[in-house]
Amino acid sequence: MTDMLTWTIERRVQLSERAELLRKELAGLEVEVARLEAAEVVFGQWAEATDGGRRSSGIAEPEPVMVGPGAGGMRLVPDRAEGMGTEALTPDYRQIMKIVADADGPVMAKDVARALGRELTPGKVEPVRGQLRKLADRGWLDRTGSGRYLPR
Repeated sequence: MTDMLTWTIERRVQLSERAELLRKELAGLEVEVARLEAAEVVFGQWAEATDGGRRSSGIAEPEPVMVGPGAGGMRLVPDRAEGMGTEALTPDYRQIMKIVADADGPVMAKDVARALGRELTPGKVEPVRGQLRKLADRGWLDRTGSGRYLPR
């Protein structure tokens, strides 16, 4: 008798859990149906206004956007490949590369910041350190164990 009671309780718990999962799935499907209904309404209005797309809606076409490095997921500092020159870098990074290349030896972030004409406060040096690290991580510079940078 207790086996039957135990089985009944376990089965009820299983069905309750399954019912909850199905309710969540149904809620997600209802959201998707609502989105599609809204899209149908918008498309229907557009089709009526433009005679099914055969005439202009009066809405100006968006102008193409010029995309440069750093926009839309483009990297400011690409991974360095054999034969790639600094022209692949943005002007700021080219200037940093020139400072490191013109130095007599390994340079620190504060040396580069000074050469860029920035104050030697942490708020001005840390962004330069980040740029140097990014150049090193992508193969443009070598980083020494002491945190100094050399041209490759």
